[in-house]
Amino acid sequence: MSSLTVNYLGIPMASPVIGASGTVGYGLELSDYIDMKKIGALSGKGLAPTPWKGNEGVRVVETTSGMLNCIGLENPGAPWFIQHYLPEVRKLPTAFIANMVGKSVEEYAECARMLTVPGISALEVNISCPNVKEGGAAFGTDPAQAAAVTRAVKDATTLPVIVKLSPNVTDIVSIAKAVEDAGADSISLINTLLGIAIDTRTRRPILGNITGGLSGPAIKPVALRMVWQTAKAVHIPVCGLGGIMTGEDVVEFMMAGASTVQVGTANLADPTAMERIVNEMDEWCDKNNVKDINEIVGTLKD
Repeated sequence: MSSLTVNYLGIPMASPVIGASGTVGYGLELSDYIDMKKIGALSGKGLAPTPWKGNEGVRVVETTSGMLNCIGLENPGAPWFIQHYLPEVRKLPTAFIANMVGKSVEEYAECARMLTVPGISALEVNISCPNVKEGGAAFGTDPAQAAAVTRAVKDATTLPVIVKLSPNVTDIVSIAKAVEDAGADSISLINTLLGIAIDTRTRRPILGNITGGLSGPAIKPVALRMVWQTAKAVHIPVCGLGGIMTGEDVVEFMMAGASTVQVGTANLADPTAMERIVNEMDEWCDKNNVKDINEIVGTLKD
């Protein structure tokens, strides 16, 4: 039998598979469909210091080998989550990572302080949010702004900090190095790619927000490339995500340098996907005489 256990930021995990934010709710929604003891961790729906309404109109559209979404990070706010969800989330037999968002550096820090409570193992910082104070630019597209958010969160919490990077940049490595230098404990990538879908009958965008985030199998080659580039450039653990649908997809990401992975869109197509993926990883290890899944991390031959 092979071992799929990993230790990620001091968090012991049954497998490298983490449920990606926005696709697993807060874990409770999937608990009737999969054996949570096989899942390494869950990254919950993004939380802000106050409730966010999200975008109006159509929010999701299927695309070739993927989907576009413009949910707008709708969430009930961190205080509501802590009071109403966290007591039940803590009963799940897997680690919980709180994904967090903000509209300013100060909001990120405030949210980090709120979420530094028992039952939360780490914070995942989504820096793909519009920076309202800086004219609408995303924090994740500028190294200085990405670093500023990272420092603020690190100063506000004692939990491990994972910074989730946007792929909508010219140079992913410069952003990765900036957040590492600012104190990030890990990096997760990639978030969704910016896209658009058009209704040819009305000649209008289908999504209410016009543009949305592309996810699913279509983005996997881009995600693999960025994980490979980033893992070679930084000295902190990398969590890879983007289009993972099978156990062998996970193996590819780990060979590219990821020590853990996140499964996202697959959960929306099949709520049993993560458990199936873990089982497929186990089968791959047995077939390829891999006794410990950690052995394959970063073994891609250049």
